Amino acid sequence: MHETENILYIFLDEGGNPDFSPSGTKYFTLTGISKIRPFYASKDLSELRYDVIEDGVEIEYFHASEDKQFVRDKVFNIIQQHIKQIRINSLIIEKSKTNPELRDAEHFYPKMLGYLLKYIIGGYKLEQLKKVIIFTDALPVKRKRNAVEKAIRTYISAILPSSMSYTLLHHQSKSNMDLQIVDYCNWAIFRKWERGDHRSYKLIENAISSEFDIFKTGNNHYYKK
Repeated sequence: MHETENILYIFLDEGGNPDFSPSGTKYFTLTGISKIRPFYASKDLSELRYDVIEDGVEIEYFHASEDKQFVRDKVFNIIQQHIKQIRINSLIIEKSKTNPELRDAEHFYPKMLGYLLKYIIGGYKLEQLKKVIIFTDALPVKRKRNAVEKAIRTYISAILPSSMSYTLLHHQSKSNMDLQIVDYCNWAIFRKWERGDHRSYKLIENAISSEFDIFKTGNNHYYKK
């Protein structure tokens, strides 16, 4: 059996759309949950999926924006039961304040993911870690995938000791319960900022280590929302 107490897992998700115009979302969010095994919530979520199916709802995997409200309630209930096991870090980007030169995926993701990973990794004592394993949802657009990989590899390589290894994986969220958990956490944070809806946010608030509005002090808007 593997010794897992010194292996850090990070799961990443994003919210909003990449449309930097008045017709796009006001905010874009990048959220990560970090945790160390064992992952008890995964077993409970698997059981819940079968419960929901037995209740007559066909569900392949949990996805906050698409799930029925009663399903969301049950998923958040399980997340709350295991909330002490995770740390949540989120980066908030007000899109109208984003310089046009930064909006291209090849510039945007390295810059923003670098900030997010700084907060995530900064919450742990590196000397106590043996390895870092990072999951993102599968990225079908090659240009975006390359930008995300560049951001993660550049930052991780710079901050981790040379003796510490890391692994970066792009998996379908339907194959990974923890990618589904970060989807739920990011959805709750995005709803708070985009719509002023705090209902789900309050359920995960105690696990949020950082929630950084990166352009908070900026006054320059490049378009009107």
